[in-house]
Amino acid sequence: QVQLVESRGGLVQAGGSLRLSCAVSGRAFNSYSMAWFRQAPGKGREFVAVITSSAIRTSYADSLKGRFTISRDNANTLYLQINSLQVEDTAVYYCAANPNRYAISTYSTDYNLWGQGTQVTVSS
Repeated sequence: QVQLVESRGGLVQAGGSLRLSCAVSGRAFNSYSMAWFRQAPGKGREFVAVITSSAIRTSYADSLKGRFTISRDNANTLYLQINSLQVEDTAVYYCAANPNRYAISTYSTDYNLWGQGTQVTVSS
C-alpha cells in the first residue's frame, strides 16, 4: 500500500524560504508522476507543480513560476522549494501521485494518491 507523508510546513515570514518534502512508501516511487497542490482558506484546490517519474519534465502554475521548484530524489522523496514567500502562499499543501508516470497533469482528478496535507502560513 502506497502512502504519502508530507513534512511539517510551518510559519514563515514574507520573503523567506521553505522546503516541503513528501516521503512515499510502498510501491515503486518511480511508477508515479508526482505533483504538489495547495488549498487556501475558502478556496478550491489549486495546482502548483508536477514532475514526471524520471524527473525529465516539470511544469508549474503560470502564476507561481520562478519562485517554486519541484524535484524528486532516488530515495522516494518529493520536494517543493518555495522562495520569496508571500502572504498569498498561505495554504495547506498536498503532494499527490499519478499512476501515469509520464503525465504532466494539472487536474487533481488525475491523481489517485494524496498526502494528508501540511499547513504553510506566511506572515507579513
